[in-house]
Amino acid sequence: MSGAQTGGCLCGALRFEISELMPAAAHCHCSMCRKFHGAGFATIVGVPASQFKWITQTDTLKTYVAANETTRSFCGECGSSLLFASPRAPSDIIEVALGVFDDDVPVLPDAHIFVESGAAWAAPRDGLPAFQAGRNSPLVNANVSSSSLDSE
Repeated sequence: MSGAQTGGCLCGALRFEISELMPAAAHCHCSMCRKFHGAGFATIVGVPASQFKWITQTDTLKTYVAANETTRSFCGECGSSLLFASPRAPSDIIEVALGVFDDDVPVLPDAHIFVESGAAWAAPRDGLPAFQAGRNSPLVNANVSSSSLDSE
């Protein structure tokens, strides 16, 4: 990725800068992501924690820790969904909602995850690999070629 990427919440109270993105992004269809983002799925990208920095005060940053110990961070002022973290993921990676970046980022979603718990009206139809749960779980759509999975 060349240059820093910036983003933030709807009201502008929370702003961040990222100097490196992970190459994989995914559409997460789990019920918690759907509710947190108010959409059929959440599109998220991993970021090395060392490459993420807040460029504003974080007074309005709120977090919600779910029963499964995942953490979702959002703006307490405007409600924008920003960050996701899981205790089962590497601690040096955070996930950022792609929709909160100011400009296009040089990463495209390459998979659908947790589609088994997804809403029928938001079922994947774009040909990307669709996994029952995380990327290491069985594929739901058997029509995906193995060459499309090589980037994992």
